[in-house]
Amino acid sequence: MEKSAEDKARERKALRAALLEARLALPDRMERARALQQVMRIWLVGRADTVIGAYWPIKGEFDPLPALHRWKEDGELQGEATRKRIGLPVVDKVHKTLTFHAWYPGCPMEEDAYGIPKPKGTEVVVPTLLFVPCVGYAAGGYRLGYGGGFYDRTLATLQPKPLTVGLGFGTGFLDDFEPEPHDVPLDAILNDHGVVWPIK
Repeated sequence: MEKSAEDKARERKALRAALLEARLALPDRMERARALQQVMRIWLVGRADTVIGAYWPIKGEFDPLPALHRWKEDGELQGEATRKRIGLPVVDKVHKTLTFHAWYPGCPMEEDAYGIPKPKGTEVVVPTLLFVPCVGYAAGGYRLGYGGGFYDRTLATLQPKPLTVGLGFGTGFLDDFEPEPHDVPLDAILNDHGVVWPIK
């Protein structure tokens, strides 16, 4: 028998809650985070992007900012002509989309409507590569987020569309995840073991 939309929504909500609880309770979070920092740094080598969007970590998420700061610094040390920039999301409450504002260590921050720190008074940047947090993820590049739809709506409006890369710990992999028709797959997914998607 086909599950109703309400049943599917309930199942997703329960799955999301279980994954968040497991992530917050990870006993080896620091080791996993160090491993994923390394995976990220290696993955970024040789990429031509000069503006990368990321996120401020919440609810036990992996923190991508140290690896991105190193990426930015490495470019400056090599005297690259184009300055590398990092953008963090700022929520548009009316349209429920995100814009990205320049971030750097020590940047003035303020809380957004959801209590998440965002850059204060910095300029809007347009990322060509976007690192996205995953509560859970599956083969095919599918991501389970928090259910707000912010990234899907944002990606529908960003032009040109950035390359999207999910970040999560190995414990977030879902082997029997059924994507919804509106779920947009990510271009790549990295975890603390390496590149999960695409499968080479």
